Amino acid sequence: MSRQSAFPEPSRLIADRVTLAYDSDPVVENLTIQIPDGKITAIIGPNACGKSTLLRSLARLLKPRGGSVLLDGQQIHHLKTKHVARQLGLLPQGPVAPEGILVADLVARGRTPHQRLLQQWSEADKQSVLRALDATGVLHLADRPVDQLSGGQRQRVWLAMAIAQETELLLLDEPTTFLDITHQLEVLDLISQLNAAKNCTIAIVIHDLNLASRYADYLIVMRDGAVIATGPPDAVITESIIHDVFDLRSIVTTDPVSNTPLVVPIGTVSRQ
Repeated sequence: MSRQSAFPEPSRLIADRVTLAYDSDPVVENLTIQIPDGKITAIIGPNACGKSTLLRSLARLLKPRGGSVLLDGQQIHHLKTKHVARQLGLLPQGPVAPEGILVADLVARGRTPHQRLLQQWSEADKQSVLRALDATGVLHLADRPVDQLSGGQRQRVWLAMAIAQETELLLLDEPTTFLDITHQLEVLDLISQLNAAKNCTIAIVIHDLNLASRYADYLIVMRDGAVIATGPPDAVITESIIHDVFDLRSIVTTDPVSNTPLVVPIGTVSRQ
């Protein structure tokens, strides 16, 4: 049974009774969610529950078999590609940069939606790229090839490209995957700072429940293609929901740093 609390209003990005599939079998069926404006929303759940599929649909990369994704009240698949790209940015899971491309050149690709046929590059584009490089702490790497950077540096560069796009909606698919804990926190701190500075609406797919609780204002919890619960972390991260969604016994206590819910798994082996 789905346990949902009221969404903060308004919401520019909505999935309305969507059914999503890659072949004959639906991954997500008759699902409705809203992404609260100006907030960080984390989409969490076990592997293969439909999190990334939902995000791809919200980003207009996967057309629903049924239902609609609405951007500003209009069906997103009826809007022009460039219009959507000016409103909504996406950092996909495991992006791959062209071989040998420099950091500044990759970040500059974020300006493509804003360029016109007779004006391919402008001073405004240049300043947007410089601001994005500076905001993500990679300005000093501008002339370095992306494939020579560390994992954490590359993730910052990809985030800089998304920031350079200057959209008010940003979708991030597992931006902390394969990063060590230090780089995970750096990336999430940067996302939090972007949200605070620009009032940017951010939806992020993330596996770590405790990081989701610490950084997100709102959680969407999924299992088997369905929404199980939505709401702020302190309403959603409970021992019963963790058990129902992840088949995991746990103790939920309070994070002494952020004062947010902290999930402590209960294992089957104890060490004395």
